[in-house]
Amino acid sequence: MNSTITIGPEALPALAELLYRPAVSRVFVLADNHTARHCLPLLEPQLPADYCLIEIPDGEEYKTLATCDKVWCQLTEQRADRHAVLVNLGGGVITDLGGFSAALYKRGIRFVHVPTTLLAQVDASVGGKTGIDFQGYKNQLGVFQEAAAVFIEPRFLDTLDPRQLKAGYAEVLKHWLIADADAFNTQRRLGWLNQDWAPIIQESIALKQRIVEQDPLEAGPRKLLNFGHTVGHALESYLLNQPGREILHGEAVAAGIVCESWLSVQRGLLEAEELEKIETFVMSIYERVPFILIETQTIAELALQDKKNRGKTINCTLLNGIGNGVFNQVVTVAEIAESLHYYHRL
Repeated sequence: MNSTITIGPEALPALAELLYRPAVSRVFVLADNHTARHCLPLLEPQLPADYCLIEIPDGEEYKTLATCDKVWCQLTEQRADRHAVLVNLGGGVITDLGGFSAALYKRGIRFVHVPTTLLAQVDASVGGKTGIDFQGYKNQLGVFQEAAAVFIEPRFLDTLDPRQLKAGYAEVLKHWLIADADAFNTQRRLGWLNQDWAPIIQESIALKQRIVEQDPLEAGPRKLLNFGHTVGHALESYLLNQPGREILHGEAVAAGIVCESWLSVQRGLLEAEELEKIETFVMSIYERVPFILIETQTIAELALQDKKNRGKTINCTLLNGIGNGVFNQVVTVAEIAESLHYYHRL
Protein backbone atom coordinates (compact mmCIF):
# COMPACT_ATOMS: atom_id res chain seq x y z
CA MET A 1 0.00 0.00 0.00
CA ASN A 2 1.39 3.41 -0.97
CA SER A 3 2.05 6.03 1.68
CA THR A 4 -0.15 9.11 1.84
CA ILE A 5 2.05 12.02 0.72
CA THR A 6 1.29 15.62 1.66
CA ILE A 7 3.35 18.40 0.07
CA GLY A 8 3.42 22.08 0.96
CA PRO A 9 2.35 24.34 3.86
CA GLU A 10 -0.40 21.92 4.88
CA ALA A 11 2.07 19.07 5.42
CA LEU A 12 3.01 19.69 9.06
CA PRO A 13 -0.58 20.41 10.24
CA ALA A 14 -1.58 17.14 8.55
CA LEU A 15 1.15 15.38 10.54
CA ALA A 16 -0.23 16.84 13.77
CA GLU A 17 -3.68 15.50 12.89
CA LEU A 18 -2.22 11.99 12.56
CA LEU A 19 -0.14 12.15 15.76
CA TYR A 20 -3.00 13.32 17.97
CA ARG A 21 -5.23 10.38 17.09
CA PRO A 22 -6.25 8.24 20.09
CA ALA A 23 -4.72 5.16 18.45
CA VAL A 24 -1.23 6.67 18.88
CA SER A 25 0.18 5.76 22.29
CA ARG A 26 3.42 7.78 22.13
CA VAL A 27 5.38 9.85 19.61
CA PHE A 28 9.12 9.50 19.06
CA VAL A 29 11.16 11.77 16.79
CA LEU A 30 14.37 10.50 15.21
CA ALA A 31 16.71 13.33 14.17
CA ASP A 32 20.41 13.88 13.63
CA ASN A 33 22.53 16.66 15.10
CA HIS A 34 21.75 18.96 12.17
CA THR A 35 17.99 18.42 11.92
CA ALA A 36 17.53 18.52 15.70
CA ARG A 37 19.08 22.00 15.68
CA HIS A 38 17.71 23.49 12.46
CA CYS A 39 14.50 21.60 11.60
CA LEU A 40 12.97 20.43 14.88
CA PRO A 41 11.95 24.01 15.88
CA LEU A 42 9.72 24.16 12.78
CA LEU A 43 8.20 20.76 13.56
CA GLU A 44 7.89 21.06 17.34
CA PRO A 45 4.63 23.09 17.45
CA GLN A 46 2.91 20.14 15.77
CA LEU A 47 4.14 17.54 18.28
CA PRO A 48 2.49 16.32 21.50
CA ALA A 49 4.08 17.79 24.63
CA ASP A 50 5.31 14.38 25.79
CA TYR A 51 7.13 13.42 22.58
CA CYS A 52 10.56 11.82 22.96
CA LEU A 53 13.55 12.92 20.86
CA ILE A 54 16.06 10.28 19.73
CA GLU A 55 19.12 12.09 18.41
CA ILE A 56 21.90 10.40 16.43
CA PRO A 57 25.08 11.76 14.82
CA ASP A 58 24.88 13.22 11.33
CA GLY A 59 26.45 11.37 8.41
CA GLU A 60 26.40 8.24 6.25
CA GLU A 61 29.11 6.67 8.44
CA TYR A 62 26.47 6.33 11.20
CA LYS A 63 23.95 4.45 9.03
CA THR A 64 24.85 1.21 10.78
CA LEU A 65 23.55 -1.55 13.03
CA ALA A 66 25.30 0.14 15.96
CA THR A 67 23.14 3.24 15.48
CA CYS A 68 20.01 1.09 15.15
CA ASP A 69 20.97 -0.53 18.43
CA LYS A 70 20.93 2.90 20.10
CA VAL A 71 17.51 3.66 18.61
CA TRP A 72 16.09 0.32 19.77
CA CYS A 73 17.59 0.82 23.24
CA GLN A 74 15.92 4.20 23.64
CA LEU A 75 12.56 2.88 22.39
CA THR A 76 12.86 0.01 24.87
CA GLU A 77 13.91 2.22 27.78
CA GLN A 78 10.94 4.50 27.08
CA ARG A 79 8.64 1.45 26.94
CA ALA A 80 7.49 2.18 23.40
CA ASP A 81 4.68 -0.23 22.52
CA ARG A 82 3.38 -1.34 19.13
CA HIS A 83 1.02 1.66 19.00
CA ALA A 84 3.89 4.18 19.12
CA VAL A 85 4.83 6.23 16.03
CA LEU A 86 8.37 7.09 14.99
CA VAL A 87 8.70 10.41 13.13
CA ASN A 88 11.82 10.39 10.96
CA LEU A 89 12.99 14.00 10.63
CA GLY A 90 15.93 14.30 8.27
CA GLY A 91 17.55 13.29 5.02
CA GLY A 92 18.10 9.93 3.39
CA VAL A 93 20.15 8.49 6.25
CA ILE A 94 17.38 9.25 8.76
CA THR A 95 14.52 7.98 6.56
CA ASP A 96 16.40 4.80 5.62
CA LEU A 97 17.65 4.00 9.12
CA GLY A 98 14.51 5.17 10.88
CA GLY A 99 12.25 3.11 8.65
CA PHE A 100 14.48 0.06 9.13
CA SER A 101 14.57 0.46 12.91
CA ALA A 102 10.79 0.91 13.15
CA ALA A 103 10.11 -2.06 10.86
CA LEU A 104 12.07 -4.38 13.16
CA TYR A 105 11.14 -3.02 16.60
CA LYS A 106 8.50 -5.34 18.14
CA ARG A 107 8.03 -6.77 14.61
CA GLY A 108 7.05 -3.34 13.36
CA ILE A 109 5.70 -0.04 14.62
CA ARG A 110 4.31 2.73 12.46
CA PHE A 111 6.67 5.36 11.16
CA VAL A 112 6.23 8.54 9.16
CA HIS A 113 8.79 10.54 7.21
CA VAL A 114 9.34 14.29 7.41
CA PRO A 115 12.16 14.61 4.85
CA THR A 116 14.28 17.72 5.20
CA THR A 117 16.67 17.41 2.23
CA LEU A 118 15.86 17.57 -1.47
CA LEU A 119 17.24 14.05 -1.93
CA ALA A 120 14.94 12.66 0.75
CA GLN A 121 11.94 14.64 -0.48
CA VAL A 122 12.14 13.43 -4.08
CA ASP A 123 13.54 9.95 -3.52
CA ALA A 124 14.56 8.39 -0.19
CA SER A 125 11.29 9.02 1.70
CA VAL A 126 9.07 7.61 -1.08
CA GLY A 127 8.69 4.03 -2.22
CA GLY A 128 9.01 1.89 0.89
CA LYS A 129 12.72 1.09 0.88
CA THR A 130 14.55 1.07 4.21
CA GLY A 131 18.11 0.05 4.91
CA ILE A 132 21.49 0.48 6.51
CA ASP A 133 25.09 0.02 5.39
CA PHE A 134 26.92 -3.12 6.49
CA GLN A 135 30.62 -4.06 6.29
CA GLY A 136 31.25 -1.07 4.05
CA TYR A 137 28.53 -1.92 1.52
CA LYS A 138 25.78 0.59 0.80
CA ASN A 139 22.27 -0.44 1.94
CA GLN A 140 23.39 -4.06 2.42
CA LEU A 141 20.68 -4.71 5.03
CA GLY A 142 17.09 -3.56 4.66
CA VAL A 143 13.42 -4.35 4.24
CA PHE A 144 10.60 -3.09 2.06
CA GLN A 145 8.23 -1.27 4.40
CA GLU A 146 6.05 1.70 3.51
CA ALA A 147 5.86 4.68 5.82
CA ALA A 148 2.37 5.30 7.22
CA ALA A 149 2.62 8.75 5.60
CA VAL A 150 5.13 11.25 4.21
CA PHE A 151 4.93 14.97 5.01
CA ILE A 152 6.99 17.22 2.73
CA GLU A 153 7.52 20.86 3.70
CA PRO A 154 9.71 22.62 1.11
CA ARG A 155 10.66 25.28 3.68
CA PHE A 156 13.07 22.76 5.18
CA LEU A 157 15.22 23.20 2.06
CA ASP A 158 16.09 26.69 3.33
CA THR A 159 18.27 24.99 5.96
CA LEU A 160 20.47 23.34 3.32
CA ASP A 161 23.74 24.53 1.86
CA PRO A 162 24.15 24.44 -1.96
CA ARG A 163 26.13 21.20 -1.82
CA GLN A 164 23.24 19.35 -0.19
CA LEU A 165 20.73 20.81 -2.64
CA LYS A 166 22.88 19.72 -5.58
CA ALA A 167 23.13 16.23 -4.12
CA GLY A 168 19.34 15.96 -4.10
CA TYR A 169 19.08 17.36 -7.60
CA ALA A 170 21.00 14.32 -8.90
CA GLU A 171 18.00 12.12 -8.09
CA VAL A 172 15.67 14.54 -9.91
CA LEU A 173 18.00 14.43 -12.90
CA LYS A 174 17.99 10.62 -12.76
CA HIS A 175 14.18 10.57 -12.92
CA TRP A 176 14.19 12.76 -16.03
CA LEU A 177 16.82 10.68 -17.78
CA ILE A 178 14.97 7.40 -17.31
CA ALA A 179 11.44 8.63 -18.03
CA ASP A 180 11.03 12.30 -19.04
CA ALA A 181 13.19 13.56 -21.92
CA ASP A 182 11.18 16.78 -22.28
CA ALA A 183 11.82 17.78 -18.66
CA PHE A 184 15.53 17.05 -19.01
CA ASN A 185 15.86 19.10 -22.19
CA THR A 186 13.93 22.00 -20.65
CA GLN A 187 15.86 22.03 -17.38
CA ARG A 188 19.32 21.73 -18.90
CA ARG A 189 18.63 25.03 -20.68
CA LEU A 190 17.29 26.69 -17.54
CA GLY A 191 20.02 25.43 -15.20
CA TRP A 192 19.48 24.19 -11.67
CA LEU A 193 19.69 27.38 -9.59
CA ASN A 194 16.75 29.52 -8.47
CA GLN A 195 14.26 26.70 -8.80
CA ASP A 196 10.72 26.72 -7.50
CA TRP A 197 11.22 23.41 -5.73
CA ALA A 198 7.59 22.55 -4.87
CA PRO A 199 6.46 21.63 -8.41
CA ILE A 200 9.75 19.83 -9.12
CA ILE A 201 9.32 17.77 -5.94
CA GLN A 202 5.71 16.95 -6.83
CA GLU A 203 6.51 15.92 -10.42
CA SER A 204 9.55 13.87 -9.38
CA ILE A 205 7.56 11.99 -6.73
CA ALA A 206 4.73 11.32 -9.18
CA LEU A 207 7.20 9.86 -11.68
CA LYS A 208 8.76 7.62 -9.05
CA GLN A 209 5.37 6.49 -7.75
CA ARG A 210 4.24 5.45 -11.24
CA ILE A 211 7.26 3.16 -11.49
CA VAL A 212 7.02 1.80 -7.93
CA GLU A 213 3.32 0.97 -8.32
CA GLN A 214 4.19 -1.38 -11.18
CA ASP A 215 6.82 -3.20 -9.14
CA PRO A 216 6.84 -2.55 -5.37
CA LEU A 217 9.51 -5.18 -4.57
CA GLU A 218 11.96 -4.32 -7.35
CA ALA A 219 11.60 -7.50 -9.40
CA GLY A 220 11.41 -5.64 -12.71
CA PRO A 221 10.63 -2.04 -13.76
CA ARG A 222 11.51 -0.52 -10.38
CA LYS A 223 15.14 -1.31 -11.21
CA LEU A 224 14.95 1.67 -13.57
CA LEU A 225 15.26 3.89 -10.49
CA ASN A 226 18.76 2.51 -9.95
CA PHE A 227 20.16 4.33 -12.98
CA GLY A 228 23.45 5.91 -11.89
CA HIS A 229 23.53 3.77 -8.76
CA THR A 230 25.49 0.68 -9.82
CA VAL A 231 28.65 2.72 -10.37
CA GLY A 232 27.52 5.41 -7.92
CA HIS A 233 27.10 3.04 -4.98
CA ALA A 234 30.45 1.38 -5.71
CA LEU A 235 32.17 4.76 -5.72
CA GLU A 236 30.33 5.95 -2.61
CA SER A 237 31.08 2.70 -0.72
CA TYR A 238 34.76 2.87 -1.59
CA LEU A 239 35.20 6.47 -0.47
CA LEU A 240 33.10 5.90 2.66
CA ASN A 241 35.90 3.62 3.83
CA GLN A 242 38.57 6.23 3.06
CA PRO A 243 38.57 8.67 6.02
CA GLY A 244 38.38 12.26 4.85
CA ARG A 245 37.32 11.32 1.31
CA GLU A 246 33.62 10.64 1.91
CA ILE A 247 31.16 12.09 -0.60
CA LEU A 248 27.42 12.69 -0.54
CA HIS A 249 25.13 10.09 -2.06
CA GLY A 250 23.91 12.47 -4.76
CA GLU A 251 27.47 13.33 -5.75
CA ALA A 252 28.17 9.62 -6.26
CA VAL A 253 24.95 9.24 -8.27
CA ALA A 254 25.91 12.18 -10.51
CA ALA A 255 29.23 10.46 -11.26
CA GLY A 256 27.37 7.19 -11.81
CA ILE A 257 25.00 8.88 -14.27
CA VAL A 258 27.96 9.91 -16.44
CA CYS A 259 29.59 6.47 -16.23
CA GLU A 260 26.40 4.56 -16.99
CA SER A 261 25.50 6.95 -19.82
CA TRP A 262 28.94 6.21 -21.31
CA LEU A 263 28.27 2.47 -20.93
CA SER A 264 24.97 3.04 -22.75
CA VAL A 265 26.89 4.51 -25.70
CA GLN A 266 29.25 1.52 -25.74
CA ARG A 267 26.21 -0.76 -26.04
CA GLY A 268 24.78 1.24 -28.94
CA LEU A 269 21.78 2.31 -26.87
CA LEU A 270 22.59 6.01 -26.50
CA GLU A 271 23.89 8.42 -29.13
CA ALA A 272 27.22 10.15 -28.52
CA GLU A 273 25.45 13.51 -28.86
CA GLU A 274 23.07 12.53 -26.06
CA LEU A 275 25.99 11.56 -23.83
CA GLU A 276 27.54 14.96 -24.49
CA LYS A 277 24.32 16.70 -23.39
CA ILE A 278 24.17 14.64 -20.21
CA GLU A 279 27.79 15.02 -19.17
CA THR A 280 27.88 18.74 -20.04
CA PHE A 281 24.88 19.36 -17.77
CA VAL A 282 26.16 17.11 -14.97
CA MET A 283 29.68 18.55 -15.01
CA SER A 284 28.31 22.10 -15.02
CA ILE A 285 26.73 21.37 -11.63
CA TYR A 286 29.02 18.86 -9.90
CA GLU A 287 32.74 18.82 -9.34
CA ARG A 288 34.42 15.64 -10.52
CA VAL A 289 34.64 13.08 -7.71
CA PRO A 290 38.37 12.72 -6.98
CA PHE A 291 39.98 9.28 -7.18
CA ILE A 292 43.14 7.96 -8.82
CA LEU A 293 43.26 5.55 -11.74
CA ILE A 294 44.93 2.82 -9.71
CA GLU A 295 41.74 2.67 -7.58
CA THR A 296 39.31 2.02 -10.43
CA GLN A 297 39.56 -1.78 -10.36
CA THR A 298 38.89 -1.92 -6.63
CA ILE A 299 35.96 0.49 -6.98
CA ALA A 300 34.52 -1.48 -9.91
CA GLU A 301 34.70 -4.76 -7.99
CA LEU A 302 32.41 -3.32 -5.31
CA ALA A 303 29.62 -3.45 -7.92
CA LEU A 304 29.65 -7.24 -7.42
CA GLN A 305 27.69 -6.53 -4.21
CA ASP A 306 24.96 -4.56 -6.02
CA LYS A 307 21.45 -5.69 -5.01
CA LYS A 308 20.25 -5.97 -8.63
CA ASN A 309 22.81 -8.68 -9.37
CA ARG A 310 22.01 -12.32 -9.99
CA GLY A 311 24.89 -14.50 -8.85
CA LYS A 312 28.09 -13.03 -10.30
CA THR A 313 26.19 -11.20 -13.05
CA ILE A 314 26.09 -7.41 -12.61
CA ASN A 315 22.73 -6.08 -13.79
CA CYS A 316 22.80 -2.38 -14.60
CA THR A 317 20.20 0.15 -15.69
CA LEU A 318 21.23 1.99 -18.86
CA LEU A 319 19.63 4.51 -21.23
CA ASN A 320 18.09 3.56 -24.57
CA GLY A 321 18.01 7.23 -25.47
CA ILE A 322 17.37 10.13 -23.07
CA GLY A 323 14.09 9.58 -21.24
CA ASN A 324 14.04 5.81 -21.77
CA GLY A 325 15.74 3.67 -19.15
CA VAL A 326 16.29 -0.06 -19.67
CA PHE A 327 17.04 -2.44 -16.80
CA ASN A 328 18.80 -5.81 -16.45
CA GLN A 329 21.64 -4.80 -18.78
CA VAL A 330 24.58 -7.08 -18.02
CA VAL A 331 27.91 -5.31 -17.51
CA THR A 332 31.28 -6.58 -16.35
CA VAL A 333 33.70 -5.34 -13.73
CA ALA A 334 36.11 -4.48 -16.55
CA GLU A 335 33.46 -2.33 -18.28
CA ILE A 336 32.68 -0.47 -15.05
CA ALA A 337 36.41 0.16 -14.58
CA GLU A 338 36.55 1.52 -18.16
CA SER A 339 33.62 3.85 -17.43
CA LEU A 340 35.47 5.17 -14.37
CA HIS A 341 38.54 5.75 -16.54
CA TYR A 342 36.36 7.75 -18.94
CA TYR A 343 34.89 9.81 -16.08
CA HIS A 344 38.34 10.41 -14.61
CA ARG A 345 39.49 12.00 -17.88
CA LEU A 346 36.66 14.56 -18.00
